Amino acid sequence: MYDVVIIGSGPAGLSASIYAKRAGLKAVTLEQNPMSGGQVLNTYEVDNYPGLPGINGFDLGLKFREHADKLACEFQDAAVLDVRKISTAGEGGMEAAGKEDRQAKELMAASGRHKQKDAGFVVVTDQGEIRTKTVLAAMGASHAKLGVPGEEKLTGMGVSYCATCDGAFFRDKVTAVIGGGDVAVEDAVFLARGCKKVYLIHRRDQLRAAAVLQREVMALPNVEILWDTVAKEVKGEDQVQGLLIENVKTGKQEELLVDGVFVAVGIIPASDVLRDAADCDEKGYVIAGEDCAASTPGIFAAGDVRKKKLRQIVTAVADGANAVTSVLEYLSGVEAK
Repeated sequence: MYDVVIIGSGPAGLSASIYAKRAGLKAVTLEQNPMSGGQVLNTYEVDNYPGLPGINGFDLGLKFREHADKLACEFQDAAVLDVRKISTAGEGGMEAAGKEDRQAKELMAASGRHKQKDAGFVVVTDQGEIRTKTVLAAMGASHAKLGVPGEEKLTGMGVSYCATCDGAFFRDKVTAVIGGGDVAVEDAVFLARGCKKVYLIHRRDQLRAAAVLQREVMALPNVEILWDTVAKEVKGEDQVQGLLIENVKTGKQEELLVDGVFVAVGIIPASDVLRDAADCDEKGYVIAGEDCAASTPGIFAAGDVRKKKLRQIVTAVADGANAVTSVLEYLSGVEAK
């Protein structure tokens, strides 16, 4: 049985892997993607990671993984399907999974009808089952979709969620970036280096991005910001040919002739496998404090999947360290009982 199974190999998961190894824990990190690093791999330039200003996101992800490999951290390629809590009650053994089972057992324990002993978890993957004393969820988040006609059909044919991955295909062409946060503005700045023109489309009358990014994008002559505007439909048959937009204040619609559409309207936490094992908020983020402990004892959450104010590479790395510290404290308490 493992001391901890770490789900995900982004900055939070890799940080946790390193800290778990150094702490002497028997740990394994499960990764579903072919490359470690998570969303950082899609970042063209990281200018706010201490000590490595201006590093390419792909290179930073490689450095994280190289550090973990140097320590001989264990990794497995596996997609997690479910997380089940194992408990024993009374004389015989009993296994239970899910939030409802947990709540029922808590009520029975409170009434004195059952004496329970924590027996850890089973992590169900497409490669088999793994038993562990604790689970550290670091699955990160995925890109939110617009949900407009043409988006799904033309994904990979002009619709993209990663400017740094696909921007090179649109050199000297016209593109549109949809969103108003840091990622959207960074994408617009990146695309402006090679595109003839970039439309930055935002549904409000001011951007949410950091002030330094706003100043940078507004100074670019080939970037046009369309305020109070939303996308209604991506046009095209075999490739993107246009984007139907609408002004939310006037209701006026028009079609932009663009070759590419880059969507940057937020992220969705990849917490599905934990929905029945730990409490999540209305958006799906795992509810866990700064100690990264979730509602179910023995489950911890780190990085973008956790409910918190700031989601940055540096905060994800910090979460990984904090989570492992909490795992150590939890295991010490369990073993002392």
